[in-house]
Amino acid sequence: MRTIRKNFRLFWQGTLLSYRALFAWLRPVTYMASKIFMPLAQMFFFVFLGTYASGKDTSDFYVIGNAIQITSISGIFGVTMSVGGDRDAGTLPYLFGTPANRFMIFFGRAFMHVIDGAIGVVIALTWGVLLMGLDLSHTDLPALGLTILITTFSTCGLGLLMGCLSLLTANVMFVNNFVYFSLLIFSGANVQISTLPVWMQIVSSILPLTRGIAASRALAAGASLTDISVLLISEIGIGLTYGFLGYFLFSWFEIQAKRKGTLETV
Repeated sequence: MRTIRKNFRLFWQGTLLSYRALFAWLRPVTYMASKIFMPLAQMFFFVFLGTYASGKDTSDFYVIGNAIQITSISGIFGVTMSVGGDRDAGTLPYLFGTPANRFMIFFGRAFMHVIDGAIGVVIALTWGVLLMGLDLSHTDLPALGLTILITTFSTCGLGLLMGCLSLLTANVMFVNNFVYFSLLIFSGANVQISTLPVWMQIVSSILPLTRGIAASRALAAGASLTDISVLLISEIGIGLTYGFLGYFLFSWFEIQAKRKGTLETV
């Protein structure tokens, strides 16, 4: 029991410290502006572009898709910097020099970003209801909340993998931006999955967000938690797969870096 308590204390302390370190340079006003106005700008762009191009009132499709997709800001960029920032800050040798549980350290980096990403989605959906006429009157709100958390968790799993890639290359921000904008298309946030070429549908099926967005749209249309349970279970599986791939890559990097003496180099 003592070991378990120590590991959970390590998990929690690492979670809080890595999150505070990531945003320590931001003023609270700047941070809140990024959480409030960025989702609004993205939704306005795609709602007006999509409804104009289709000539139909399909605003709910774009509002829900982009509101859920907002979680990838925390999941991709936030988690990547939480993992890869140790090398840039020069703290990676100290982290690898400790006997602390690597599993708790690694996955602790994503915990606060799951909460942060979920809050961002709630803010985006609130904008959708207030300004864009999104109707959630037939929605099972607790089920929608669970869907948001699971989707954010899944996206953070991909972020953990991307964070490990940031330990191997100095060009991770280019890769992060590519992944973020690819998710705008491949996840079905702005394009119907069924209209994509077959190879794109295959890629979409192995990415986070895809099932979370589909489940959220189904809930908004009146579906129950039972109706979307398969989608949510699959989303959890995808998130765990990416997260564990990231953990194994993180462990491999530690072994190689110690062996070659390259902890602070690419």
